[in-house]
Amino acid sequence: MKTVSGFSKMSKSAKIEWLASQFEGKTTNGILDIKRFWNGDENEQKRFDEFAENTLTNYYLPFGVAPNFLINGKNYTVPMVIEESSVVAAASLGAKFWLERGGFKSKVLSTRKVGQVHFLWQGEKRNLARFFEKVRPTIIEALTPLTENMKKRGGGISAFTLVDRTEELENYWQLKMEFETCDAMGANFINSVLEETARQFQSEMALSDLSESEKFSEIIMCILSNFTPDCSVEVSVECPIEDLGEFSGGMDARTFARRFKAAVDIATIDKSRAVTHNKGIMNGVDAVVLATGNDFRATEACAHAFASEGGQYKSLSSCKITNDTFHFSLRLPLALGTVGGLTNLHPLAKISLEILNNPSAEELMQIAGAVGLAQNFGAVRSLVTTGIQKGHMKLHLLNILTQLGADNKQKEEAQDYFSDKVVSYSAVRQLLQSQNSSMLQD
Repeated sequence: MKTVSGFSKMSKSAKIEWLASQFEGKTTNGILDIKRFWNGDENEQKRFDEFAENTLTNYYLPFGVAPNFLINGKNYTVPMVIEESSVVAAASLGAKFWLERGGFKSKVLSTRKVGQVHFLWQGEKRNLARFFEKVRPTIIEALTPLTENMKKRGGGISAFTLVDRTEELENYWQLKMEFETCDAMGANFINSVLEETARQFQSEMALSDLSESEKFSEIIMCILSNFTPDCSVEVSVECPIEDLGEFSGGMDARTFARRFKAAVDIATIDKSRAVTHNKGIMNGVDAVVLATGNDFRATEACAHAFASEGGQYKSLSSCKITNDTFHFSLRLPLALGTVGGLTNLHPLAKISLEILNNPSAEELMQIAGAVGLAQNFGAVRSLVTTGIQKGHMKLHLLNILTQLGADNKQKEEAQDYFSDKVVSYSAVRQLLQSQNSSMLQD
């Protein structure tokens, strides 16, 4: 593909035409056809175009809901955005299962977020520590224009410390700040405060009584951390073992509970299993995060770092059986917001929050955590009973049929045919071939 100059300054149509021109002699209809996915409302499309750079069109994902989530005694219908078959179904089934057994109990453990000014400095450590203690109040006062609105909402800077990391990296120090950002995720607020903190720190250092050689600090970067273990939620479900009921194949409740706990324990000690186990949790969490206009990449990165604390990657959820009671729980770091960013700009994010009755950030953390636990319960339940493919492939059947060009009548007949059979790509293709042969003979 050829290089191009000034691409970002081209109109959207010109960008598409240029891209299509790179495939001369080949089919370009597919590239030109992406205009089909533009929003018919010009102003609405402009809003979407401004979310990112070099936008060509919109990329659609299914927007669905999972009803019957009883969380702390309150019933929710939860919006979910995800393309993977069976995720919304599994979450819905998990919600319905626990609706009849007391629902989900959830609590926010903390909402503290962290930002860091990373810098290099050479000199006597005690001199820097003494200087920092002296100028800390001055710097915090200088930050007032940036923090006063957040303070009015009950947030702001909750801690400001100097961190010595010189044993690990020569001359490396941090200014570590902890924040409460209320209902905002707070990334832009935190980063603005950190950059101003760095400016004030260097300014005060230049005017200080430190030696001339100690008056210089090299700011490497100022950035919030997406590792938020102190901004976390805990979600759990429990019931007497006999209340779990009976499962597919006549499996009794006690056998199910034992097998379920073993599966979660395996994900606690085996990294290979833990990754897939936690991916199932994040299927549910990310779908809520996406639907509400939050940052699913930050959520993912933080969750997996949290799962690795202690030096071994392990399950984010845990299961225990005590006094004939089945208990299943999840602790997850989740930095979410319900104001600011795409939550205010994306029309479907706003609708998602309305469906959830406009929750606070803490309430949204609890909802996302409950969906993650429900999804994990549904996946593990399938694994230890019927196997994952039976339910997953039934829901994937329509995708296979569409891929193979089936019409509506063939889809209906295929769904009837596979109601009691194992679904596979080859089996579906064979059925369609036999249907087409029958039609030709008729």
